[in-house]
Amino acid sequence: MHFAGHRVHWHGMGKKPRSEAKTAPAGGKPSALVDTRVVYCGDNLDQLRKLPDACVDLVYIDPPFNSNRNYEVFWGETKEKRAFEDRHASTAAYIDFMRPRCVELHRVLKETGSFYYHCDWHASHYVKVMLDQIFGQSQFQNEIIWKRTTAHSDSKTRFSHVTDTILFYSNGERYSWNPAYKPHKASYLKSHYCHTDAQGRVYRLDNIIRSQSMGPRPNLVYEYKGFTPPYGWRVVREKLEALDAGGRVEWSKSGVPYLVRYLDEQKGEILDNLWDDIAPLNSQAQERLGYPTQKPLALLDRIIKASSNPNDIVLDAFCGCGTALVAAENLGRQWIGIDISPTACRVMAKRLRDVCGIKEDERLWRIGRGFVVRDLPWTEGQLHKIPPFEFENWAVIALGGVPNKAQVGDMGIDGRIYPVSATPKKREGELDFMDVWYPIQVKQKDKAGRPDIDAFEAVMAREDRQKGFFVAFDYSADAMHEIDAFFRKSGKSIIALTVKDILEEQIAHKLA
Repeated sequence: MHFAGHRVHWHGMGKKPRSEAKTAPAGGKPSALVDTRVVYCGDNLDQLRKLPDACVDLVYIDPPFNSNRNYEVFWGETKEKRAFEDRHASTAAYIDFMRPRCVELHRVLKETGSFYYHCDWHASHYVKVMLDQIFGQSQFQNEIIWKRTTAHSDSKTRFSHVTDTILFYSNGERYSWNPAYKPHKASYLKSHYCHTDAQGRVYRLDNIIRSQSMGPRPNLVYEYKGFTPPYGWRVVREKLEALDAGGRVEWSKSGVPYLVRYLDEQKGEILDNLWDDIAPLNSQAQERLGYPTQKPLALLDRIIKASSNPNDIVLDAFCGCGTALVAAENLGRQWIGIDISPTACRVMAKRLRDVCGIKEDERLWRIGRGFVVRDLPWTEGQLHKIPPFEFENWAVIALGGVPNKAQVGDMGIDGRIYPVSATPKKREGELDFMDVWYPIQVKQKDKAGRPDIDAFEAVMAREDRQKGFFVAFDYSADAMHEIDAFFRKSGKSIIALTVKDILEEQIAHKLA
């Protein structure tokens, strides 16, 4: 069996496919391996490391480019033109962020499991190289192309970008697979299904005799109702007699028999790797939540149906507004969701309640009926108590940056943001464009004062940065005056963010 040019093994071949009907747990914990029907709020790398090996049947991720959706808030990357060097710099940071997460996702995936990575043109080729290294080239099954939007003029100097790429990997030779179909095209139905029987059923006529190109089959050459095809029939006599008795053989005026195929019995056209039949969400779509990268429910339905079975465990480690979780719940799968955004976790919890009709209830969850949200939200009180280095990592990741790996020797920089719009000044050396970044300084203080700002100004001057980000619980009046004076004197901007700004996702308003 082949799927878009890649060999696919059908797990459980020879057995009847399991029903797509929703299967409710009999009670108690649905999985002996891991807690399911849980949304975790926090860094997915931390949460993935807590999961046991080989506990998940299907992974789907749609990670925002450059590690966090705040890149879209900060720089509006989908609307900006970027030079190759600029893309390369941001892509390197993105791959650096994604690699350890994909390693963990590979670890938690069962040998019969499948992995789908949804991305766009910015980094799909780099992502594939990374995934080939993690999963192995032989486990790559498909590059699925989804037409995510209609044609538009986003450039006068190149072709418009209207597709996304979904990279499909298996974790072994025998993985779960349910063949997928899509409706036949209207033109095909018009040209092929052009007959109607006395009951009004539409049908087409298909060959039931062998052609010359197929060659003769001695055991299939026999006479039936006075007709002996020169190269034989396509079925044995007993089968032909049964078809004829059931009204499935129609004889033409010239005396040639044909097989009757009814339209209402056909599954449709076998699905290939070009998906242009699932419309993107428009502004009027009923399921639209206003989430910038929300995907249609039909897209996740297709993936989950094809690569999992009822009660299998589906994991989305960048679950955003929860489309994969809703699809999994509706199809009778178990699921786990992870997202770093408290707002996103609240949105998906409401969506699960409203759309799927399941309750967010600890007691019901313990008997396999409800769902729960864990670690939501971080409060200012909790963030006061965690270790300083953990606090720094939380703040940097929440801003969409890359934290320093070492706790010392950071030279006043706790993390870096790699923007997609800044243009590097130097282009001579191969690594010069990695110089495009903004520093992040984090202080676990009730109020950052002027000395803290003075020290960060020195960092920005030393590194020749035009913009920097500072995070604290609050700022003194002297600190804010100094930030303003520094901008008037040097033209360099320090964006002062509070923990409350991050928790309430007020960052965009601060930068407006």
